[in-house]
Amino acid sequence: MRKIATFVIAIICVVLFYFTFDSAFDVYRANWQLPKESDQESLDNRLVLITQELDTPFWDKVSAGARKQAEKEGATIEIWGSYGNNQENFLEQIELAIYSKMDGIIVQGLDTDEFKELTKVKAASYGIPIITVANDVPSAESLRKTYVGSNQYLAGELIAEQLIADMGASGEVILMLDSKQEFYQKQRLKGIQDYLKDYPNIEMIEATTEDAGEHGIALTKDLLNRYPNVDAFIAVNSNFTEDIIEEIERRSKVIPYHIYSFDDNRASLSLLKQGKLDGMIEQSPQKMGERSVKLMMEWLNNDTVPLNLDGYLTDIRMVKATDLQ
Repeated sequence: MRKIATFVIAIICVVLFYFTFDSAFDVYRANWQLPKESDQESLDNRLVLITQELDTPFWDKVSAGARKQAEKEGATIEIWGSYGNNQENFLEQIELAIYSKMDGIIVQGLDTDEFKELTKVKAASYGIPIITVANDVPSAESLRKTYVGSNQYLAGELIAEQLIADMGASGEVILMLDSKQEFYQKQRLKGIQDYLKDYPNIEMIEATTEDAGEHGIALTKDLLNRYPNVDAFIAVNSNFTEDIIEEIERRSKVIPYHIYSFDDNRASLSLLKQGKLDGMIEQSPQKMGERSVKLMMEWLNNDTVPLNLDGYLTDIRMVKATDLQ
């Protein structure tokens, strides 16, 4: 009985071996191949543009330029950010972009230790390139690859030049800044100061407060009380533009004063058209968006490595209220 069982098992093994070998040989004869790996790699590079000031005319133009260029480059771009200069939320967006392993981050520069920590340590550790746009930070403190935007020092000089042309070579000028005095404000301020230092009869009065809005209005009120003969205001931080004009209009007309600002505040152009601003620095936000994406793609594709650390400057010009009338 044991011999019969052994014989049967042997027969079964032989049969199974035959069919297995035959199937394998059929595969070999048919030259059957495994599916090829896809030759088409993803053409998309995932980029993100992050700003503190979503839904403002200036940043809408930056975003439009970035989207337009990303489409040309075959990249995808997302627009993230915060509203009303919410720095905590803004920094969280940058951190999220890093942990999401975006291929490149284009970001409005913020001259704070927290921002520099994110861009110098965390983004670098993930190998994610950073390009600052519109507002810069010192390159050595952030490890950003480059900057795309206005020459803020020159912008300050242009405002000071227009001030002298309008007001003359003497008078009191109040320079409105926020107490944080970010890098772009320092550059604007230095441009103004360097130009006006050749005019000894111009008295420059630097005034700072925590932020625009209630603080800005309170500061303007205090300044008008302390300097009743002031001739001009320059909103070095353009967010103070509305505060200056609102407080002046509570007391008198704005016509006696020379008031200047920049176009990165949502109300500047409207106030200029109304004749309440004497002059405004007009920048090139759409070009900033386009060029920042173009340069990021050149970096990612190893077409331009390294990028120019000094930055790529876009056009600026002084626009006077009389030019629009």
